[in-house]
Parts: sequence; structure tokens; C-alpha cells
Amino acid sequence: MIYITGDTHRDFRRIEEFCVTQKTDRKDIMIILGDAGINYYGEPRDRYLKQKLAELPLTLFCIHGNHEMRPVRIPSYRESIWNSGIAYVEPEYPSLVFAKDGEIYDLGGISAIAIGGAYSVDWAYRVMHRWGWWDDEQPSDEIMARVEEQLSKANWKVDAVLSHTVPFRYIPVETFLPGIDQSGVDNSTERWLDKIEERLAYRRWFAGHYHTEKTVDRLRIMFNDILDFRQAADSTA
Repeated sequence: MIYITGDTHRDFRRIEEFCVTQKTDRKDIMIILGDAGINYYGEPRDRYLKQKLAELPLTLFCIHGNHEMRPVRIPSYRESIWNSGIAYVEPEYPSLVFAKDGEIYDLGGISAIAIGGAYSVDWAYRVMHRWGWWDDEQPSDEIMARVEEQLSKANWKVDAVLSHTVPFRYIPVETFLPGIDQSGVDNSTERWLDKIEERLAYRRWFAGHYHTEKTVDRLRIMFNDILDFRQAADSTA
């Protein structure tokens, strides 16, 4: 089975409970749409969490969020072929898999491209309080070019998109935090995704980031909900 859910931010209680109720095993996959929070503090706190998650009867497949480090910055990660695409894996924790932006994965016969990253509207607050914040949270020009190159090779057609944020037209403005001056928010990633969405032939688009659950057109924003990925990706509702 392949499942999909939204941000976890280091809180995996719902996934632990899900493993128990669904009697999952290591062959099952749980897609997390960014901000898993597994690579947040660095050693040793992240190691403790990884050891705990490695005991789950489940494989986690994580899209890059904005509130976590990119695995490429962490020396212990290696690039590995996983479900027909390149992913980042630490040899010590083979069941904790991190997507490489622009890679197209075969997930149970469904072609799915990973496009991670987003802008942190609270970045200044995080810096001031010495919370985790990384200046490469959004996709770079190089990553954007790679995503477009991979889509070009696929003739701009995939079954599903797995992203952290959403195309600009689908931003759920009702979730905006009070007190944030939206005129200073960098929406460049969302505007780029708008251009991707206009050109791309796809069946379903899944995203996290906004801590809400909402479906608009073919796009679904996820948070606490957990879905059967193949069923959701095949749905035209």
C-alpha cells in the first residue's frame, strides 16, 4: 500500500497510530508532503528521532519542506535509486527516504514528480529566536531548471505532482496568519508553480504547507488526513 499525508513537524503520533490500525509493514509507503521535520536540529536530536522512526513498520517518503534542512546539505546522505528515481537515503536508515526535487518516481504504477520547498513567512521570527531556518528553503534557479528539464523529458505529462506549496492561483488565503504583512511575502515559488501547472498534463496535484485540508479542481491540500495514494491519484473528483 502507498499512503499520503501532510506536514508532521516531528510529530508522528498519527502515523504511529495508523501503522497499528492498518497493520502496515516495511513494504508500505507513507508520502509526507514536506516539513516532516526529521532533519531539523542536527545531531544528536535528529538521530534519536530517526532511530525511533526506523522502527516503524513503514517506509517514509518525504518531500522537502521549508522548515527543515535539505538532505543534500547533510554529509551522511547518499543518492540512491528508489522507485525509478533518485532519492536521498542514509545507509543507517533505509526506510527514511527523501525526494530529490525534479525526480519522477513510479509509485505503484503512478508517475509522480517531487517539487519541494516554500517561503517561511515567519523567517525573521525564527532567526530572532534561533529556531530552525535555512536560506535554501525555496527551490533555486538550478532546481527550477532541473524540474522543467525533467518534465520536458516526460513530454510535460505525469500522473501526479507531489509538492510542498501550491501554484499561486490555489493559495488558500483563508489560512493566512494574522499579523503577517502579505506585501512582504515572497511568492516566487508559487508563481513559478503557476506556470508549471498551466503547461503540465496531470491527473492530481497534492500539497501540504498550509495546515489545512482542502480540494480545489484537481489539487488537494493535505494536513492531518491520510489517504490511499493510488486511489486518490486515480480519482477525478
